[in-house]
Amino acid sequence: MLTTQTAFTLVNPQTGNLAFRLFSFDDNSNFDHLQRHNYYTVIWVTKGSGKLRWNFSEYDFETNTLLAFAIYQPFMVITDEPFEGVALNFHPDFFCIHKHDKEVSCHGVLFNNIYEPPFVRVDEHAATIFKMVLEQIKAEMQNPAIAQYELLISYLKIFLITAVRLKTEQQPSEQTILIDRKEPFILQNLKDAIEAHFKKKHSASDYADMLNISAKALAKLTKTHFNRTLTDMIAERIIIEAKRELYLTNKPVKEIAFELGYDDEYYFSRFFKNNADVSPQLYRDTVGAGRAVMA
Repeated sequence: MLTTQTAFTLVNPQTGNLAFRLFSFDDNSNFDHLQRHNYYTVIWVTKGSGKLRWNFSEYDFETNTLLAFAIYQPFMVITDEPFEGVALNFHPDFFCIHKHDKEVSCHGVLFNNIYEPPFVRVDEHAATIFKMVLEQIKAEMQNPAIAQYELLISYLKIFLITAVRLKTEQQPSEQTILIDRKEPFILQNLKDAIEAHFKKKHSASDYADMLNISAKALAKLTKTHFNRTLTDMIAERIIIEAKRELYLTNKPVKEIAFELGYDDEYYFSRFFKNNADVSPQLYRDTVGAGRAVMA
């Protein structure tokens, strides 16, 4: 594995910004305050446990947990015990999960998944693969040669695909916590309804009406099983789509707002900033379309 506090960084020569980074840590100083980055972050906790604060929720995690966070997604780690691991950062200019989704399938699973906690438990088989890939990345970054970016992206894909497979395997077991036989159907119907209607229906009551359940009962279900309010889930789904459009297209913010059900561009911009901590224009300037793409 990487030696203590080792860091390897690639900078985009066209922008001067971070493109890709691999670093190890032996304490929580990197994550003990609120994080909001214009790149993706994957953290493999190899020693230690604690609490993860993410968006509007809090989760417990243990040793051998992989944490994954999308661009500008707020998170912080709280722990009072020894904390060690490895982190990967990559900007969408280096590797865009949207453009490569058919290859790695991590959008909506590892990243931008509003229905599951942003982590996966790492088993022995996955840990072996992660260690091998990280060592290959380290070696390549220590001794750069022809087609370095292409090789690093290949290693990153292996890492992400392994994590996606692991999380996909673990997701069905989460349904065992559901006691009432009707609840899985209601929750699945809720997921389907959000995916089908989030661009036009923005209130929790809209979905309660569609599912023929009281708003209070639905609120209790979402809080119990998703550890957040339905309003927060809907807002997050809208923001995910807005970020995708801001990155992949050159559409004016006004057009994106209208497609997401907002007639008032300025109201939408305030909504976006309240949930993403940056304005739509700043998000596009630091992440989105029109930038020189490395991969």
